[in-house]
Amino acid sequence: SSISFVSVMMFIFIMWESMSTNRQILFPTQTSNSIEWIQNLPPAEHSYSELPTIITLK
Repeated sequence: SSISFVSVMMFIFIMWESMSTNRQILFPTQTSNSIEWIQNLPPAEHSYSELPTIITLK
């Protein structure tokens, strides 16, 4: 019971601290190039007959 209380208090503190601070983004220029972020959500079932190739242009 006390372990649960301490863990809930830590969770509340971590949530409060994360929302109250203004931290810089660690990787602002790194964008995800995986297909999960390119297509619409939720994806249609059986969208592809084979795995698509993703090409990243820099």
